[in-house]
Amino acid sequence: MPKCVTVLSREEVTDDMLVKAASLFSDNYGVWSKAAKRDRAYGKPSGRVRMTSARLRNQCLPEDSDSAYVQVTIDGVMAGHAFVCRWKYQGRNVLWVTQLVVQSEFRERGIATSLLANCLDKNDDVFGIMSSHPAACKALGKAFGSTPIAEISMDFAEKHAAGVLGGSPVQYIRDAELCGSLFDPNDSTGLIMGVNSKFYVDHHEALEALESLRKGGWPWPLGELPEGHEFMFLFERPQRRRSF
Repeated sequence: MPKCVTVLSREEVTDDMLVKAASLFSDNYGVWSKAAKRDRAYGKPSGRVRMTSARLRNQCLPEDSDSAYVQVTIDGVMAGHAFVCRWKYQGRNVLWVTQLVVQSEFRERGIATSLLANCLDKNDDVFGIMSSHPAACKALGKAFGSTPIAEISMDFAEKHAAGVLGGSPVQYIRDAELCGSLFDPNDSTGLIMGVNSKFYVDHHEALEALESLRKGGWPWPLGELPEGHEFMFLFERPQRRRSF
């Protein structure tokens, strides 16, 4: 089963590539939850979450940003993609996953981890993602931390999450509202580390995956997933930990 991974800088990504990437997202990402009807900005409940190439470029490859796109094809079929963005925070190089999608028929084959591993640069120090799906957070920890997600320290996130997000060139990351008991001891959402992104995607598949992880004996450190929220996973490369 021939596999081909391609990594491209923001300047190398063509409009045609983005049309195909938007199609992959729209066909595989998920559907709107019942809560989406509260806000006209979202689609109809149970309708697929759609993406356009223009929105994809604006959100994941913003002008003048240090962004990249990686895609993987298997037997000539687009199996998945990831978009990442880099910026500086207090002298550290941040690598943030702005989008990660794997086609449904290719899931649970390590493709997400492979996509992210191909984004890694030796100078990257800090890694992050916001996602409603536990598998995306788990893949991030495996690809960049080489450590089970439950064993990665949350100390960096607790102290620096607001600063890291605030320095992002990506608007939806800058605008994300930190949520969870890691940041507020009085938080009652059940989240430990996450954001209130007001993104009302249906959580059925994500919650099933979370339950499967727990039944399989995987400790889950990020807490529960309320409606309209996403998990956030943020950590520094273990061997480069230092005090700020």
